[in-house]
Amino acid sequence: MNKNLLSLMAAFGLLLLSQAASAQTATPGINAAQRNERARIRQGVASGGLTRPEAARLKAREADIRQDKRMAKADGVVTRDERQDIRKEEAHASRAIHRQKHDAQTR
Repeated sequence: MNKNLLSLMAAFGLLLLSQAASAQTATPGINAAQRNERARIRQGVASGGLTRPEAARLKAREADIRQDKRMAKADGVVTRDERQDIRKEEAHASRAIHRQKHDAQTR
């Protein structure tokens, strides 16, 4: 009986530990920003506000941000500094999208 209880408690402890580890790598705010940026790029291409080369550069920038996010998650913890760096990159990308959509170039 005690062995079963001990093994059950150990399994429960491991479950809690794995949940805590996954919570430390969750980046819902960054994920939402990335979805928003992709939608803005698609809309810019559809409306003609972005040329194909502009869109390609913006998509490459977003891919770099995704890679940075993967690297931040690689050790199992996304630190406050890593989140801040990724958010700063997203802010720069967002401004770049705005500038490219509102420049004089059209498709």
